[in-house]
Amino acid sequence: MGYSDLDQLAINTIRVLAVDATSKANSGHPGAPMGMAPVSHVLFNKFMNFNPKNPDWVNRDRFVLSNGHGCMLQYALLHLFGYQLSMDDLKNFPSPPVTPRLTTLPELRSPLVLSGQGFSNAVGLAIAQAHSAGVYNKPGFELFNNYTYTFFGDGCAMEGIASEAASMAGHLKLGNLIAIYDDNHISIDGDTKCAFTEDVMKRFEAYGWHTEWVKDGDNDLEGIEAAIRKCQQVTDKPSVIKLTTTIGFGSKLAGTGGVHGNPLKADDAQHVKSQFGFDPNQSFVVPQQVYDLYQKHSAEGAAKEQEWNQLFEKYQQSHPTEGADLARRLSGKLPEGWEKSLPTYKSTDAAVASRKLSEAVLEKIHDVIPELLSGSADLTGSNNTRWKNAVDFQPPEYGIGEWSGRYLRYGVREHAMAAVMNGLAAYGTVIPAGGTFLNFVSYAAGAVRLSALSRVRVIHVATHDSIGLGEDGPTHQPIETLAHFRALPNCMVWRPADGNETSAAYYMALTSKHTPSILALTRQNLPQLENSTIENAIRGGYVAVETPNAAVTLISTGSEVSICIEAAEYLQKNHGIAARVVSVPCFEVFDAQDKEYRLKVLPDGIPVLSVEACSTMGWERYSHEQFGLNRFGASGPYKQVYEKFEFTPAGISKRAIATIDFYKGHGVRSPINRAFQQIL
Repeated sequence: MGYSDLDQLAINTIRVLAVDATSKANSGHPGAPMGMAPVSHVLFNKFMNFNPKNPDWVNRDRFVLSNGHGCMLQYALLHLFGYQLSMDDLKNFPSPPVTPRLTTLPELRSPLVLSGQGFSNAVGLAIAQAHSAGVYNKPGFELFNNYTYTFFGDGCAMEGIASEAASMAGHLKLGNLIAIYDDNHISIDGDTKCAFTEDVMKRFEAYGWHTEWVKDGDNDLEGIEAAIRKCQQVTDKPSVIKLTTTIGFGSKLAGTGGVHGNPLKADDAQHVKSQFGFDPNQSFVVPQQVYDLYQKHSAEGAAKEQEWNQLFEKYQQSHPTEGADLARRLSGKLPEGWEKSLPTYKSTDAAVASRKLSEAVLEKIHDVIPELLSGSADLTGSNNTRWKNAVDFQPPEYGIGEWSGRYLRYGVREHAMAAVMNGLAAYGTVIPAGGTFLNFVSYAAGAVRLSALSRVRVIHVATHDSIGLGEDGPTHQPIETLAHFRALPNCMVWRPADGNETSAAYYMALTSKHTPSILALTRQNLPQLENSTIENAIRGGYVAVETPNAAVTLISTGSEVSICIEAAEYLQKNHGIAARVVSVPCFEVFDAQDKEYRLKVLPDGIPVLSVEACSTMGWERYSHEQFGLNRFGASGPYKQVYEKFEFTPAGISKRAIATIDFYKGHGVRSPINRAFQQIL
């Protein structure tokens, strides 16, 4: 192995950069980067294959910093190895012009992850690699053999999501996954003995992981290297290395909570620099020999990518079908003409639950979009997420699936499922979809938020979307969930009203490369609408029923659209009132349409009543009055529950008449017209 003074200089350079950057920003966490600098140096310079000149190279090793508070460690490494991250960027972090650009770098597509999230993303990356190898690797052509490495800390180890993901990774025997646990015994509250005294390694052993322990993570570079090599030799299970470190190594406050979330005091920063052989009065200094050391490794990575490219060229000649498919996936394009496979419906077709309509889409498109992976959090039969001839993704020795399988059994691990899908999406060769009940997407809210922030294409199939699920009652009936996720930036929440809208939801979910989607789907049957088309629905909102001289517009989503259409007929028949009906299956997409179109859908002069069997919060943007459910639901057959809360033609009509009467004689402006544009 052998390490020299240059290696130590490189390690200390990482430490000092972390001190300087957090000190200049007067914000940040210097402690973890200072403690993890030795293992970072060994891992990045001795093991990891990557090419900063082409950070998207698909077979590069992946690295995820799950203890994201130590992000300056990763930024320093990216700069030193020659990624598009300048010294000025480090000096100006975390200013607004710099931070958004940093999160677009391929190595940072899980930006500033919360505790446990990055660990779970890493499991997803490892699954994607194992699946891609199962699909494409052939004798003599090992196209996919990269490792996924992740650093995680005590906070990550405490988070439930990491336990869920670790359990799943152990079951799946992901031998390409190596996690390094920063065992520094410090959290924000101080020494972890106040709250966290379990044996983490025994827990991982129980999950089916291989374990190693390096007792001196501050100095034992040979021990770190040996542990990583041992883990690489274990191919039938994931590995975790317990690395005992000193947080804030070199600081006067080393080993205490004082270096966890606060920049060092000026005198301590100078002390650190002097101790490590740097000029205490200079900042952001990188010795040229450190640049040379790291960029030599980067050049070696570029050469390995070139070798891979040559291998891929030969592969395309020997295996033209698979080669063309992989080349297409890497280009980011979906198969040409895939959208022709989407089911379409006429109003005379049978009423069908939208969860079954979703299943029909998957049945039609899975053959033409081979990169689509599906799965469920132990609700396959309820979510209808598995097509008929699907093969499970499982270790072959279990006898229940293959590495090339496209259906994932996530178990009752909703939060991990969402975060694992973020990792799957970030890998670059697959598009993940995963199912649970809409109410249980709330379990996964942290990961869904990060998918929106990370701008990854993930599809959440969220069935049993309202009080319409019936007998399971208020514990399962989502009330606030749609409002919550509609408020999330860069997240498409679809609630389709029929088959064409369901196909439109999948079209938009699959073609929106940088946006996650939630498809809220019914348990109960929905009729096919007269004016519903995929072309209308992909605009996010459209006029489902147009009526001359309408006195009111009923705007709705999902299962309530057809009831609103019945209510419009009821108003005309029983009260002589003309009503329009608008379906708005996706707020996010409708908001993106030009104002002229939105005003055609919701014109001036007509009061608008929204109808949705969920919370009314958020409907003010499209309606003058709101009819919804701002309380918990009730148990019982779904029709009885709807009747109880008056989501019936008569109940809607009563509120429509009240809306008309309230606004009579007053000038009514469309809710689309606002005093100013919101920041988007």
